[in-house]
Amino acid sequence: MKQFSVPMALVDYIPVVLFFLAARMIVKDLNACRTKTSSLLFQTGACLVTIAGLLKATYKLLYALGAGDFVWMNGQFFSNQAIGFLLAGIGLMRSVKEYGTKAYALIPTMALVGIMVIGLGAMDAALCSLASKRKKTSALILFVVSFFLCLCMGYLSSRNFDRAAMNWIAQGINILGQGALYGGCTILKN
Repeated sequence: MKQFSVPMALVDYIPVVLFFLAARMIVKDLNACRTKTSSLLFQTGACLVTIAGLLKATYKLLYALGAGDFVWMNGQFFSNQAIGFLLAGIGLMRSVKEYGTKAYALIPTMALVGIMVIGLGAMDAALCSLASKRKKTSALILFVVSFFLCLCMGYLSSRNFDRAAMNWIAQGINILGQGALYGGCTILKN
């Protein structure tokens, strides 16, 4: 039996909202230098990541409320998030390349874990490149921190999430990671 509480499930929405807000800022901030293809790739990927997170948080909330165990809501998370980060990363790498840097997206055919890391890495590398170009060192640092905290989430995802303690640890790390992404985007915007 899973140990999900209502407060834990509600906290699970925080990193989803932070990611959504950061992605929205990225779309607005880079709109002038992005082609329609890059924009479509990034926005599609960001939507997949956001929807995957919303469904997983909703799964936990429904489970905690005793409404049932909607396995598909939990099961969709990993693959949708992996594909979403890949698309967002490719779109952002293309837009940064168009902005004038020499960032190139690599699209290897490997397991979903590799795809997620590559997509997330491409997204953060593109943001770091843009922060460097704009001389926003604090944003660059936040993007690096966000990337490594997201990698920690990857490690934690291999642990038993049926226990409440693991969920709280993971949510704390996820909030910090998405908060760093949001903070970096805020600095980059100004």
